Amino acid sequence: MIVACPHCDTLNRLPPSKPAREGKCGRCRKPLFAGMPVALDAARFESHAVKGELPVLVDFWAEWCGPCKMMAPVFQAAAKDYEPKLRFAKVDTEAEPQLAARFAVRSIPTLILFQKGRELARISGALSPHQLRQWIAQHTAASAA
Repeated sequence: MIVACPHCDTLNRLPPSKPAREGKCGRCRKPLFAGMPVALDAARFESHAVKGELPVLVDFWAEWCGPCKMMAPVFQAAAKDYEPKLRFAKVDTEAEPQLAARFAVRSIPTLILFQKGRELARISGALSPHQLRQWIAQHTAASAA
């Protein structure tokens, strides 16, 4: 599996024989899984959500958004629970309006699940931890099938 480093964005091959949690970047030598969301701009989005093979759940958000602020700790906690099976990332729609426009994000927070550049699922609005787990289970099981 090809995974982008959350620190330097280098694409790394994870051998199936080695536990993914132990993976380190071949370039910067930092862990490939930090258990926290990765902040993405347009270039980083390409490395993680398009070129990488690991599914990426992207939270499109903005600093001024109340529901986004409520959702942030839920999203961060989920990143710890789901890595290395799922990468969590955040896109600030104020700093990256072209990414929000590219994916027709009309309300925030909006979560979009990507794999190899393809949108698999999306949901808008703040979710509780239970709702987020349920949504992830529903859509990652469907993508694995």
